[in-house]
Amino acid sequence: QVQLVESGGGLVQAGGSLRLSCAASGRTFSSYAMGWFRQAPGKEREFVASINRSGGSTYYADSVKGRFTISRDNAKNTVDLQMNSLKPEDTAVYYCARGRYYSDYRSLSAGPYDYWGQGTQVTVSS
Repeated sequence: QVQLVESGGGLVQAGGSLRLSCAASGRTFSSYAMGWFRQAPGKEREFVASINRSGGSTYYADSVKGRFTISRDNAKNTVDLQMNSLKPEDTAVYYCARGRYYSDYRSLSAGPYDYWGQGTQVTVSS
């Protein structure tokens, strides 16, 4: 059983910043692309950002491009999401996900991901 645990969520004012972190179990973390998704109440889950196995390439939803940065530390089995210039519409539960073995990180859908964390709440006030 693969375990993904998100942390770092909270309440921030619009324009502020948060850094989310996802800790993954296992010894083969570097074999998998990783992604962040979010889901607001009454809304569908949407793609936020992803990163390839080595961490050398990233992919972002247009809604967060230029504001969010995804990164990973394969030595620590962690993937982070730095969120700057936060907007009220960023309010959602944020989920960390692991890509399927050798899946393409460059996808807007949840299909390439096989394990998910429980999520962490991010609330941005106006």
